[in-house]
Amino acid sequence: MKLLDPETWDGKLYINGWRAGSDTSYTVIEAATGETLGSVATASREDVLTAATQAAEAQREWSAKTPRERAAVLRRAGQLFEEHAEEIQSWIVREAGSIPPKAGLETMVAADECYEASALPSLPQGDVLATNEARWSQSRRLPVGVVSVIAPFNFPLILSIRAVAPALALGNAVLLKPDPRTSVAGGVVLARVFEEAGLPAGLLQLLPGGRETGTAVVEAPEVRVVAFTGSTEAGRHIGEACARLLKRAHLELGGNNAMIVLPDADLDHAASAAAFGSFMHQGQVCMTTGRHLVHEDIYEEYVQRLVEKAEGIPVGNPASEEVALGPIIDENQLKRIDSIVQESVLGGGRIAAGGTYEGPFYRPTVLTDLSTESPAWSEEIFGPVAPVMKFSTIDEAVELANASPYGLSLSILGEVGEAMKIADRVRSGKIHINEQTISDEANAPFGGFGDSGNGTRVGGHQANMESFTELQWLTLRPEIAPYPF
Repeated sequence: MKLLDPETWDGKLYINGWRAGSDTSYTVIEAATGETLGSVATASREDVLTAATQAAEAQREWSAKTPRERAAVLRRAGQLFEEHAEEIQSWIVREAGSIPPKAGLETMVAADECYEASALPSLPQGDVLATNEARWSQSRRLPVGVVSVIAPFNFPLILSIRAVAPALALGNAVLLKPDPRTSVAGGVVLARVFEEAGLPAGLLQLLPGGRETGTAVVEAPEVRVVAFTGSTEAGRHIGEACARLLKRAHLELGGNNAMIVLPDADLDHAASAAAFGSFMHQGQVCMTTGRHLVHEDIYEEYVQRLVEKAEGIPVGNPASEEVALGPIIDENQLKRIDSIVQESVLGGGRIAAGGTYEGPFYRPTVLTDLSTESPAWSEEIFGPVAPVMKFSTIDEAVELANASPYGLSLSILGEVGEAMKIADRVRSGKIHINEQTISDEANAPFGGFGDSGNGTRVGGHQANMESFTELQWLTLRPEIAPYPF
C-alpha cells in the first residue's frame, strides 16, 4: 500500500474524510528545485468552523473509549510511521529540503512519540486528596476537548506529531494547521497515518493555510487549547488572542542558543559539535547553536577548526546528491539570513568562512569580531551561521549567555565539574553538557524561558498531562450532607 498516493489528497482537505476545500489551493514545492509536487487545499474560515464543530462531536465519543482502545490506535500509528518510513522521508527531503538522515530522524521520532503517547491513557488520571470533611475527596483529569496544533516548516513531522499524538491519546480531538510550505510532511502524512491506524472520523482535521486559517483555528469556539510552534513574533499574537478568549496557549518559540566552550575542551570534538549545532538542517532549528562563547586561550584555534569544518561541508540538493546541507526553505528566508550577515559585517564583523550563496543554497558561515549589538549575535538567524565571541572569565561567559531574551537550549563543553557550576547559573529550558544544543526525545520535557516560550508544554507524561487535560475536583459522601438552612 502506498500511504501518500496524491490521488487521495491532492487539492483536498481532510475534514471527516478527504474532500475539496471551499477556497484556494497551496502549491507543494520542492525546496531545492522549485518543482511542483502537488497541491493542498487552503482551509477557509468556514472550513475551520465546520471542522471544529465536527471535531467536538467526535471527541465526546472518543473520550468515552477505553484506555486500551485509544492506546491501540496510537501504537498502530507508530507502526505505520516505521512501515512507511522510506516513503515519508522522501517527502521530508523534497518538501522541507532535509538531508536523508534528518528525514530518518523525523520518522523515528514520530514513531516514538506515538508509542510514548500510547501509554498515556492508562496512567493515573488523578489523586486521592486529604480532607477534613466526612467525604472522599479526589482530583481527576479530563480531556480539554478540542486542541488546535499549529506547526512550522523546519521539522514538519516531529513538530506536529509531538502535540497531536498526546492530545489524541488523552481523549481530545485535534485541528492541525501545518505550515503551507510543508503541508504534506507536516499534515497529509499525519492524516493518512491516523486514517490507516483506525482513528475515528472527525478526531483529526487537517486545515492547511496561512494567517487567516491560523486565526480561525485559534478563535473557533470549540477550541480550548492552542499548541503553537514557531516564531516569537507570531507566538505573541497567538498568546494575546488566547488570553482574550480565555484559552490556554502552549508556545514553543525561537531561540538564540549559546555554546560555552571552556579552556580545557577537546578542540577536535568541540569543533565537530559546534559545526553540527550551527549548521544542521541549514541552521533552521529553534535549538541551533546561535552564539559560540569561547575562552580566549583557545579562541583562535577554535575559530580555525570551525572554519575548516565549514569549508569542508558539501551543500546541494539532498534528493539527488550526497550532501550535508540542503536548501533554505524559501527566498524570503534566504534574503533575511544574508541581510543579517552583511549588516553584521558592516558593523565590524568579519566573515571567516562562507557568507555566500548560490540559488537556495547558503554556504556554512563563520562570523568573528562581533559585538553584542551585532544582528548576527543578538537575533535568531535561522540559517547556517556560527557567530563566535571570546570570553575571559566564567562570570563573563555566564553574563553573556544570560544576556539574550531567549532561553531555550544551552551547551557547555569542557570539564564536567565547572560545567555543572555554570549550569546552575544560566537560565535555559534545556542544558546539555558536552553535547551541542540540538537534542530532543519523546519522553523528555521540551520548552523554553523568556522569548523562547511559556515553559515546558510537550515531552514526557507530566508535560503532556498538564497540556492536554483539565483537573476536576470530585467529592463523594455516603449520604446528603446536613446544612444550616
